Formats: sequence, structure tokens, C-alpha cells
Amino acid sequence: MTNTLAFPMYGVNQADNERLWQAVQRLLLERGLAVNPWSGEDLLAHWQSGDLLLSQTCGFPLVTQLPEVQTVGCFHYTAPGCEGILYRSFLVAREANAGKTLADFRGQRAVCNSIDSQSGYNALRKMVAPLAEQGRFFAQTSFSGSHRQSLNALAEGGADIAAIDCVTWALLQRHEPELVEGLSVVGETPLAPGLPLITAGEASTVELLRDALSSLVSDPQYRSVCEAMLIGGFSAVSREPYSLLLAWRDEAAELGVTRI
Repeated sequence: MTNTLAFPMYGVNQADNERLWQAVQRLLLERGLAVNPWSGEDLLAHWQSGDLLLSQTCGFPLVTQLPEVQTVGCFHYTAPGCEGILYRSFLVAREANAGKTLADFRGQRAVCNSIDSQSGYNALRKMVAPLAEQGRFFAQTSFSGSHRQSLNALAEGGADIAAIDCVTWALLQRHEPELVEGLSVVGETPLAPGLPLITAGEASTVELLRDALSSLVSDPQYRSVCEAMLIGGFSAVSREPYSLLLAWRDEAAELGVTRI
């Protein structure tokens, strides 16, 4: 039975994320869908579980590791850098490097949250591929485990540049301004489809989920919940737009860049 509900991707503020969970739980219960919280196991196992009613994943795992899930749709985020269902990453460095372009970071150190991240890795790979020489651009690439840890690495001098999801950046500016103090946006990636909402449910479940999420973003009683999470709308979205992310990977490979 598909009944696990989670919003694991933009939980910068735990209280706001819990309010979102509770609002969606209520909307799903009104539509006859009982839910349980995610127990916190490995994210990929969570997304691959047959118990998955609704969760949010990253677009790159969707197209590379999650062939069985159904796409429900995508929130529209109000963070700077977003347009409708689309979002981008900001290229972030220390303020001492403000005014530089990506090309100026040749031979320096990148930090990424994970190799399967669209915002932190695949988007950055697309950007550096035209600048690479013999398949390389950075002298070193390390992996931090999260955008928050990537920003820590920049601040502490352990890396020089990172690609950060623009929604995460906006939420951290709001809730943890000390984390982004001393850092500066030096560039941005092109727009791509935002983080997809997914389910293991059948087509009828997908329709119920879409109806509930449409109500979430249109019902005035949930306005403050959505505003706190920078959610400004919702659209039903198929898998098709996410093929762009594979195209970015393949274009980089054609330029000799399979890793950064």
C-alpha cells in the first residue's frame, strides 16, 4: 500500500517543512488517502519504495535511477532564479572572488553536494564542459554531502566554487544568514525543470495527488504554509521535460567531460 509522505529536499527550516507535511496530509486524508511519515532511511531507497505515496526528488536521480516512479508534478518556487516550474543553480564563491566569472576558476577547487545531484553536479558539469581542456577544468572536486556542507567548505577555505540550488540558497539566506555571510554569487546555470514530486501509485492516485497539491497552492488557508516554503504554485508535469538533464550530461560527454 502506498502511504509514505515526505518532503526531504528543502527542509532548511524543520518547523516550516512539518507544517507543509501536515497540510498535505490533511488534503490527502480528505481524498481518502491515509499517510505515514518517512522513517528517514536512505533517500534512494525511500524514492524506490513501493510504499511511496508522495515525495520530492532531484531531477537527475529521476532520469537515471528511478524508472518506475510516476511524476506527479512540480511546485513553482518564488526564490530568485526560478521561473514557473523551472529553477537554476547559483555559482557561489567567497566574496573575495566577487566579480570573477566561471572561467576565472580554472585550476581551482570545486565542491559538490553529490555526484547524482542536478543542481550541484550535473548543472556545473554543463557549465564547465565548454571551458575544459582535455576533459578537465578544476584541479580538484570534492563531495560534501549537502549544499549546506558545500557552503561550509567555501567559507572555511576548503574549496573555491560550488553550484547551489537557488531555492536552497534563498531559504538559507532567510533562516541561516550566517552560513552565507562572506559568500557571493558569481554566476548562474541555465534554467531546468525543478525538483519533481513523485509517487509509486497508479494513475488514479496521481490524479488525486495532483488535485490535492492544486488545492494546497490555491486555498487561502494554506497560503502561509506555502509562502514559508517559497511555494508559489503547482503544475502537473510528466517525465518528458526532465530529458533535458540527460541532454546536458551527454553534451558534456561529447566535449570530453564525463566528470568534474
